[in-house]
Amino acid sequence: MSKHKKPHMHPHQRREQFEAHPSRWTPSPTVLMLAVTVLLFGVMVYVITSRRPSSSQVAVTAVAGRGADVSLPAATFADGAARFYRYTTAAGHEVKFFVMKSSDGVVRAAFDACDTCYRERRGYHQEGDVMVCNNCGQTFRSVDINVLQGGCNPAPIERTIAGDQVVLTAASLELGATYF
Repeated sequence: MSKHKKPHMHPHQRREQFEAHPSRWTPSPTVLMLAVTVLLFGVMVYVITSRRPSSSQVAVTAVAGRGADVSLPAATFADGAARFYRYTTAAGHEVKFFVMKSSDGVVRAAFDACDTCYRERRGYHQEGDVMVCNNCGQTFRSVDINVLQGGCNPAPIERTIAGDQVVLTAASLELGATYF
């Protein structure tokens, strides 16, 4: 018999052997706290980033571009919902914007970007009567769009109502290329 071979044990003896000797390694309270902290941090990051949709998660409609004015039926905005659009500038840059009818009945238009968060390219989404920055979470009342500017306010676009059309000039849309 080899000196490394263990004598034959009955199965219940093996079980008793392992039950009698607890595991050699048990995690320390510090290791457990670190693991819980990392797990909670991961959950927190997921919750924060998933609750703010990027503008790519919103339906976006391509409109005439390459130096042309954009005309949209005013009736499209009667329900107060923001509609998101994509315009291609004469130089080939994509510009994103939204149009909505605010709670005071005025049709408003703004770039899907702001002076502060535009580098993140996250845009806005609508929650009721406010637009919410998908990057920083600030909210903006619909009646303030095209009125307030700078900071994280949606960058305004000049628009006019011509008959039953909302008209955005190519010149005003071209200015948005710096945001995108």
